[in-house]
Amino acid sequence: MEKYKIKRYDEKNTRKEIKTKVLKGVDLSISKGEFVCIFGESGSGKSTLLNILGLLDDATIGTYKLDGVDIRKLSKKESAFIRNQKIGFVFQAYHLIPELNALENLVVPLGYAGMRKKEREKIAYELLTEFGIDDLEKKHVSQMSGGEQQRIAIMRAIINKPQILLADEPTGNLDKENSQTIINLFERLNKQGMTIVMVTHDTSLAKYGTRVVHVEDGRIIEKGKEILK
Repeated sequence: MEKYKIKRYDEKNTRKEIKTKVLKGVDLSISKGEFVCIFGESGSGKSTLLNILGLLDDATIGTYKLDGVDIRKLSKKESAFIRNQKIGFVFQAYHLIPELNALENLVVPLGYAGMRKKEREKIAYELLTEFGIDDLEKKHVSQMSGGEQQRIAIMRAIINKPQILLADEPTGNLDKENSQTIINLFERLNKQGMTIVMVTHDTSLAKYGTRVVHVEDGRIIEKGKEILK
């Protein structure tokens, strides 16, 4: 079942009146339940591609369909609704609220659903328990290691049960051990049926995807794990 479909997509960076093509004629389809790694060097266009998939950026030319819906025909409000309902985001910088503890950070996204505080806290605690990190419940962000912060950031991204998880260099600030912990977590979520798209420049991490998409100079040049050998 097809989830994403991008056809002949071009995206231009027009900041400071300098027009630069970031993506050049990209064709890409991603099916439900895949774990796709978008692999490429810094500046290759892989993060721009991820932002377009996540409805954070638009492009100048092309079509983009998500679950059969032509995204480029939607209003900003309609796009925001789909993004909030279907997509979770994980970034290299964790973007947690430093003044709050782990549980309080997880509760924040649930506030938009109109739930009572006790109900939100129950859902957040159950999620921490499910993934074996309930010991972080009362720990403040300032006291957490990078690996702990990223795990909480992932929990926050999935607490509303999105269909798709987009991760942009999620292990970029982590050591090898913590990076492996994050990858193991992604694999577990993927086995539960979540579609995952992860951007990375690290070949040792890209190999964990069920499919690898190689981006270079704004183009998809190869598809498959053979590029990692």
